[in-house]
Amino acid sequence: MIRYFILASILIMPLFAGLNNLRLHDAIEILKRSNLELKSAEFDEKMKYYEAQAVSGMKFGKLDAAVSAMRSDDAGNVFGFKLQSREANFGDFGAGEFDPSNPDVLTIQPYDLNYPEARNHYLTKITYSIPLYTSGKIYEYGKIAKKLALMSKLDTKKVLQEKIYQVKKAFYDISLIEEYIKNLSLITKNITQLEQTVKQMKKEGFALESDLLEVQAQGAEAESMYIQAKLNRDLAYQYLSFLLNQEVSSIVTQKNNLATTKEITRDDVIASNLDIQKAKMGLDVSKRAVSVQRANFGPTIGGFAEYGSADNEANFDKDKDFYTVGVQLSWNIFNGGSDYSNLQRAKIEYLKTQKQVELAKSGIYLKTKKLQTEALSALEEIKSYQKQYKFASRVYTTYNERYKEGIVPVGDVLIKQSKKLEVLTKLLSVKNKYNTKIFELDMLLNRGEEI
Repeated sequence: MIRYFILASILIMPLFAGLNNLRLHDAIEILKRSNLELKSAEFDEKMKYYEAQAVSGMKFGKLDAAVSAMRSDDAGNVFGFKLQSREANFGDFGAGEFDPSNPDVLTIQPYDLNYPEARNHYLTKITYSIPLYTSGKIYEYGKIAKKLALMSKLDTKKVLQEKIYQVKKAFYDISLIEEYIKNLSLITKNITQLEQTVKQMKKEGFALESDLLEVQAQGAEAESMYIQAKLNRDLAYQYLSFLLNQEVSSIVTQKNNLATTKEITRDDVIASNLDIQKAKMGLDVSKRAVSVQRANFGPTIGGFAEYGSADNEANFDKDKDFYTVGVQLSWNIFNGGSDYSNLQRAKIEYLKTQKQVELAKSGIYLKTKKLQTEALSALEEIKSYQKQYKFASRVYTTYNERYKEGIVPVGDVLIKQSKKLEVLTKLLSVKNKYNTKIFELDMLLNRGEEI
């Protein structure tokens, strides 16, 4: 029984295990397939596609089929049923009651006509109607719907870029935290060694109880920071798992923890930014909206054709079929100036959208330059803190050796240790700031998938 339990446990464990040694490229591929917010955006995109298809289908007209079943003893209805079924005869007019010798023949009320027997009526017909000319309105509506569908695609791409940004940041955050944990572990180890040294020197009379307490307090603080760093790492993994909609247990950390970037020009920004692309499409939509309003001044022509059959039995009798074809022209002559006002409003909206496109180009390019400047500034800070960290490490090592020789007090060693940890924290914080700016640039330029 125990053997079977162990075997079952081994088989079940992979079902609950998370993704291990996950690479950034693979994470982005999983994101595309599994992210819930991205799926929602894709559904919106599909709805816009079908809305465009629905508008496009209007130009092909509409074909309807209808079957009616009726029964009535209303004189008008019964006579109409017979007439539509091509069964009307003179007897229906009361010809059997016509008496030419009666001087009041014209006042006779035919009983068969006024009080007919109830009759069934089955009417089957198909009707096809099609817009022949709408002054371009349906054409423009179709183009607008297609543009809106394309804009929805851009919305999906934007969501994807935002999610890629978040996945990249999570990867680099975890990598930085791993570096921090590694250094904290080393610092904790150094403090433990220093504590052993102080204990030994205390036995020999070269150290005080207060020296030992100072070292132990420093060790407790470092241990607390170590635990907090691990909790932050766990939180980052939980967020990454949320983004991928899958449990992630471990990743392949980034080697130098610093993201890379390329030279950026104004043309790159205008050609790549999704908001600018969407604004350009919005400009085209507003231009076509002007054409739609202008179409209200033109005529609308529609055609229709109808074919069917009527009988007092539920069948389709070709001898009793009928057809109707026709064309209708509709042209609004006057509506109080509403069409003119709507046209002017659409023109102003188009001009406004033109300015918004130019504003978007300038604003997003300015934002790009700002991010570039902030990233370069952070990079210079990183170089400075890297030098400071090397220097702080050497100073700490020197003071640690001097303490062992009895030249400096243990408090000075702990101060240098704290300085080293402070510089390390600032270094990793600036690295995180730099990576964030680079990933924001990638998102603005629609190149988040480039790794």
